[in-house]
Amino acid sequence: MKTLHRTKYLPTAHTLRSTALFTAVSFLLLGCHVGPRYVAPVAPAPPAFKEAPTQQSSDGTTWSIATPQDSVLRGKWWELYQEPELNALEEKLNTSNQNIAQSFQNFMAARAQVRQARASYYPTVTINPSYTRGRTSANQSGQATAQTSSSNGTTGTTTSTENLNSNNFNLPFDVSWEPDVWGRIRNTVREYANAAQVSAADLANERLSEQANLAQYYFELRGQDAQIELYRQTIAAYQKSLELNQIRSKTGVDSEQPVAEAELNLKSAIAAATNLGIARAQYEHAIALLTGQAASAFSLPEHSLTTPAPVIPIGVPTQLLERRPDISAAERTMAQANALIGVETAAYYPTFNLGGEIGIQSSKAGNLFTWPSRFFSLGPSASETLIDGGLRHGLMDQYRAQYKADEASYQETVLTAFQQVEDDLASTRLLAKQQGEQQDVVAAAQRYYDLSQARFRTGVDTYLNVFTAQTSLLSNQQTAITLHVQQMTSTVQLIQALGGGWDTTQLPTEKDVARK
Repeated sequence: MKTLHRTKYLPTAHTLRSTALFTAVSFLLLGCHVGPRYVAPVAPAPPAFKEAPTQQSSDGTTWSIATPQDSVLRGKWWELYQEPELNALEEKLNTSNQNIAQSFQNFMAARAQVRQARASYYPTVTINPSYTRGRTSANQSGQATAQTSSSNGTTGTTTSTENLNSNNFNLPFDVSWEPDVWGRIRNTVREYANAAQVSAADLANERLSEQANLAQYYFELRGQDAQIELYRQTIAAYQKSLELNQIRSKTGVDSEQPVAEAELNLKSAIAAATNLGIARAQYEHAIALLTGQAASAFSLPEHSLTTPAPVIPIGVPTQLLERRPDISAAERTMAQANALIGVETAAYYPTFNLGGEIGIQSSKAGNLFTWPSRFFSLGPSASETLIDGGLRHGLMDQYRAQYKADEASYQETVLTAFQQVEDDLASTRLLAKQQGEQQDVVAAAQRYYDLSQARFRTGVDTYLNVFTAQTSLLSNQQTAITLHVQQMTSTVQLIQALGGGWDTTQLPTEKDVARK
């Protein structure tokens, strides 16, 4: 029987010494690292926020409200508003919002890619067991014939052939390891780790955005509730005016014209109140979506907006660079691009590989696990690209340009962050001032209405003055509510611009994103 298998030779002492030397040199070269060293960008920050609230002292000088560096937003920023319903909704959003869930899974996928890249640090071992049953052609292997004679004098021919069937049992293990001589694998791991950090910052930014949207929708909805309550009171007052004018008309004290005017005011108010329900329903449905609930199964009881705008700790401008997740994402994107340059730089250097095969092989199953059935081979190899038509050079130019583009994007993100904070500081400050002024307007409109009503009842003036005063009072009361809502949503936008309660200490490190 023939045994069909590959011929294996035991390595000589020279081969073993060469392999050991190659391995030792590879380990010594593992400290080599090609490519640019990453240096975090420096973004200049102003000494103070220009639009920060200011007050006037008794001597006429202007001074800024103190903002100590430790006076920053932390944790659950929405609790500043002291709204239990809002607190409960925000907690629900953090666990049930589908956009946040999607961003979280994107982050988990990015973390998995880091572990995939780290796998290149270690040898790859594969097994490929096989069994082959074969038969060799008789014409290929040859045959033997012989002449025979019998007692009666006849002769004949017999054919003798060897065993044409064969078995081959093979259980090989292939081992391959590429030492990270020039830092290609390290830079690849760093690239994916930085990408995972970008994903983590994007997750934080998405969470902050959804939290801010929820708070804004909540205050908008409560503003609609305040408008509905205002119209409810106004309709009741208009109904009384109509009834009074109807009595005066029936008794002959006045004509039908005041009745028509009062009726016009009442019906206009009823129609406007009905329209308020549209916006309220839409805000309620939007809150349901944000909290991961079906709009058909979600409702919020009516409750007028009475929450005062809280004082927002703004800190100092330099802290903004550490508190905005989008800024951290932009900075980590630069680090990722820098690592990619290192990966491509390693392509200019030769790659080394230490490979081998070990296993057992036999033509009989019973002999497969015996000592003579063993075989192995071991040896180093190296490769280097000599001519690539400028491919590596082109890729290097591409990655360097991408790094510079990411650097510009980072600077733009920082400048945008300062702009947003300044915008929201100005909006919050001026809305607070305007709201105070509007309250004075409402008080004046109320006095005008009271005087008009008194003069009408005593017969000094016609109902037309009351009609005008009612319209003016309602309009200014609506404006006051609108300003209050704008002020509340402006504080939410300011908190979002400041980064909420997030800071860079919550960003996972490169080691963190590689853990299971």
